[in-house]
Amino acid sequence: MKLLIALYFFILATIQLGLLFGIYHYHRSQGDLRPNRYWMSSLVVNIIALLIFGGGILVIQGLEKPEFNFTIANTLFYIAAIFQLLFCKSLNGPISKRLQYSFALSVIIFVPTFEFLRTYGNYEIRTAFMCVISVLFFSWQIAMLSDKRRSTPSQQLMYLQYATVVELFFALGRLGVLASTSFTISKVEQIPQLLILLTIAQLVINTLSYIALGGYWAEKVILANIKSKSENDDIKALLSERESLISQLLKANKTAATGALSASIAHELNQPLGASFLNIQFLQKKLAEGSLSAEQNQEVLAALLSDNQRAATIIRSLRSIFSDSKIDIEQVELGELIESVLKITNPEIQSKNIQIVLRLASKSLAKVNRGEIQQVLLNLINNAIQALDASNVAPRTLKVESYDVAEGIELRVVDNGIGIPAETKSHLFELLAGSNKKSGMGLGLWLCQHIVGRHGGRISYEDAPGGGAQFVVFFPKSPD
Repeated sequence: MKLLIALYFFILATIQLGLLFGIYHYHRSQGDLRPNRYWMSSLVVNIIALLIFGGGILVIQGLEKPEFNFTIANTLFYIAAIFQLLFCKSLNGPISKRLQYSFALSVIIFVPTFEFLRTYGNYEIRTAFMCVISVLFFSWQIAMLSDKRRSTPSQQLMYLQYATVVELFFALGRLGVLASTSFTISKVEQIPQLLILLTIAQLVINTLSYIALGGYWAEKVILANIKSKSENDDIKALLSERESLISQLLKANKTAATGALSASIAHELNQPLGASFLNIQFLQKKLAEGSLSAEQNQEVLAALLSDNQRAATIIRSLRSIFSDSKIDIEQVELGELIESVLKITNPEIQSKNIQIVLRLASKSLAKVNRGEIQQVLLNLINNAIQALDASNVAPRTLKVESYDVAEGIELRVVDNGIGIPAETKSHLFELLAGSNKKSGMGLGLWLCQHIVGRHGGRISYEDAPGGGAQFVVFFPKSPD
């Protein structure tokens, strides 16, 4: 009889130990979601209690005053029930420190109480004491599971609730059997068969409760994985949509940028080509009249050659700029370069009655590509000329200045024209930035910034003192 009862306890302990190992293995494979510490602790403590209780039955001499290991085993059963109860409580909210301390105090009270019953009580009183505690705990646990299932339906929690209800009925049944027993039970062989059956059945259902708890955690893992997969699919869809939008924007931007650059290049080349066209017309007219002097012939041919070289220089500079090839640089005196650009623009400056103010105080050499920087200066000066032409200010003044500053050379192109509108300043150096001037802005300030940046310099805009626009260009000094 004792061996059979002990065997039941060992079998249940083995089943629960297998459940623990399976959960632990699954637990290690899950990086983010961890099992609740309360029900895992309850399972571990309950396994130890089953093993101690089963071992105690094998060596028990009598039920009137059993060995101390029964106090240990029942205390562990009590602690396991508390942990399971705390798990159910945690489903509806955090566990307060007050409740934790209350249960800890109850364990401290339980130990001497059960030890007193072991020493001075009998089997019926001890069993009834444990059954009453079980009824109270099971009733509380059922209420908490009902609250959780109302807010968050769960198949596994439903199984746990049903198992707890069955455990409650078995505990009440054990109380009923004890109440109906007409004699004092002093030996294991005297325990009623129905009482043994109800006790083992309650422990079996308790094992099913732990299986339901493991199923609830696995259910949460599955739901978390489904949610994670759904979120990953959403992220992939968003990334795919982003890539599609970026691709479309790049295509649109490429088309717009190509158009803008084509128009700008056409305008830049229009100056030398237009001058060449006028000189050719002049040459044709003089040849038709037969009044072309040798001096005029030389002057026109020199102008045509100069314009042709300018066009070739522009094309060569653009080709090197947009191919990101290595810059062909040389040491240049920027004052001399400024004067060469002013010679090109001088006819237009005179026709618009613009006064030139030169302050070329820099004596340092810049290590730059002459053709590219010439295009930058030409663009800035042409922009200033157009701004002055659109204004009614008098006198019209264009200042070109150069200074030696710390670590480099600073150029300033200043006009007292209409200035830059406030809404344009924020995107002044963008590729597709518009212009309020009818003739456009040549290759644009974006290209000026690109060229200056290729040389390790920088360009910025400031409002000119007294009105107008002022562009500041910085180049690092060339080593001696």
